[in-house]
Amino acid sequence: MKNWIFASTTVTTAIAGLIIAGTAAADTYKIGITQNNVGVDSYQTTYEKAFIAAAEKNDNVEAVVLDAGGDVARQIAQVEDLIQQKVDAIIIWPTNGKAVIPAVRKAHQAHIPVVVTNSNISKEGFDFVASFSGPDNITQGLRAAEIMCDKFKDMGIEKEAKILQISGQPGYTTAIERAKGFEDRLPEVCPNVDLVETQPGDWNREKAQKVMEAFLVKYDDIDGVYAGDDNMGVGALNAAKAAGREGIIFVGATNFAVGYEAMGKGEYWGSIYQSPVDDAEAALKTALDILNGKDVPFLNYFDTPKITQDNMGKFTKPVF
Repeated sequence: MKNWIFASTTVTTAIAGLIIAGTAAADTYKIGITQNNVGVDSYQTTYEKAFIAAAEKNDNVEAVVLDAGGDVARQIAQVEDLIQQKVDAIIIWPTNGKAVIPAVRKAHQAHIPVVVTNSNISKEGFDFVASFSGPDNITQGLRAAEIMCDKFKDMGIEKEAKILQISGQPGYTTAIERAKGFEDRLPEVCPNVDLVETQPGDWNREKAQKVMEAFLVKYDDIDGVYAGDDNMGVGALNAAKAAGREGIIFVGATNFAVGYEAMGKGEYWGSIYQSPVDDAEAALKTALDILNGKDVPFLNYFDTPKITQDNMGKFTKPVF
């Protein structure tokens, strides 16, 4: 049985951390995690719960669970604090792929292995990272482009369709990679489809809805919308429904429960299936494998398949 202890971190970070302590202290690894922004969406909230549950089940883990709240400076301070605590490994879900590199370098210099989770840091920081654990976001983007193109071909509009993109938070590696995968693959499979404009939705449903509202005013002809995740995709869908603009094909990535439900209603065409539970458990396992001297690939991806209205019955409804 484990002890749950709420403990404040140092004054440097000035936030609360959750410590999950194991009973077999002599063989315990102390693993610190600093997450991006747990409150921003249900995926990250579910990830945190799953990580805590996985740590609690492992008698060899003492986990320090922190959240940066989307603040780069706070996350850098959290990494520095974890270094001072002399943790055995650090897991980081970066708030910004470039800005966190100096902090990751400090951990590397302190001989603390760093596992980047969910969204990778920029390539300049790869030398300081032991492994990346998470989805292949470029593959997710290209699969989303294939979903969109296949639907247009079924509709017979692949030579004239016009689409819009609502991307994630600027500077965030996942947003950059999903957009790149989509933008690179779309002209390969549907060379005549026109990607008219891209605007960020910051992973926020309300902002994505406002972005879509502006798109609807600006463009009379919209055949499809690609959103960097279903949270934003459903925001865009809500704007289209409110404006009475039917027939737009919505495709996302990271299938949320709201996206799954909208697919079931026939309002939202497809997405990429990604489990935050798998994501969290994979990150912890990657850190433990490294600490136990196992051979771990630098890019330690888990699979994220296509999901559409046609095959959604093969997938369980997401819990987030």
